[in-house]
Amino acid sequence: MKYKVLYIEDEEHLASIVKETLEIKGYRVQHQTEGTKILDLINTFQPDVCVLDIMLPYIDGYSLGRTIRQAYPKLPIIFLTAKSQTQDIIEGFSSGGTDYIKKPFSLEELMVRIDNQISILNQSEAAVQKTIPQEFKLGTFRYAPQLMKLFGPTETIKLSNRETEILNIFCMSPNEPIDRRELMKMIWGDDSYFISRNLDVYIRRLREYFAKGLGVEIITLKGKGYHFSVSDNIM
Repeated sequence: MKYKVLYIEDEEHLASIVKETLEIKGYRVQHQTEGTKILDLINTFQPDVCVLDIMLPYIDGYSLGRTIRQAYPKLPIIFLTAKSQTQDIIEGFSSGGTDYIKKPFSLEELMVRIDNQISILNQSEAAVQKTIPQEFKLGTFRYAPQLMKLFGPTETIKLSNRETEILNIFCMSPNEPIDRRELMKMIWGDDSYFISRNLDVYIRRLREYFAKGLGVEIITLKGKGYHFSVSDNIM
């Protein structure tokens, strides 16, 4: 059984070809030309993955990505776009995207990427259930992986899917070196330049969260990766 794909694309000729081809291959596809009611669409259709064009009428793909990510932290989002500048790709990942395909693209590549995104999500969820404790004590913080929440001294922070995945890996290797390339491969299955820039965004966010308390520091090991420094001896 193939997956359900929510596809937002305003180029109707392209969308027709993509939708028909995916359906022939067994995918269930819900196509819309714009995403002003994106959360209603997701609630009704319950997709396994969202495929979003970036240049859309009324509301752009980046904004849709942020809306989806806030409401559905684990739902994979693949951006499709003719925009290929480095900053565009970084913004795509920062807006909640889990993958990014430049136009023109092959339908075979799209199908492989859809399957890969869902496989990564399934593997991540299975790994969390099998190996990750229900809670970690990190300095003046408590971290609940399954809730995707970081409880700090003054506030509770709701983590994104990627932030949770990165923090899970850090928590399983506290006070030990963590190789940067291996970290990218474990989470994204890739260690390319664009994935590297994406990782930088999430590391910066995690550092900002931990700066609101004591006992936790993400130290960069130049040329190597990171050291997740955790101290329980907080006065």
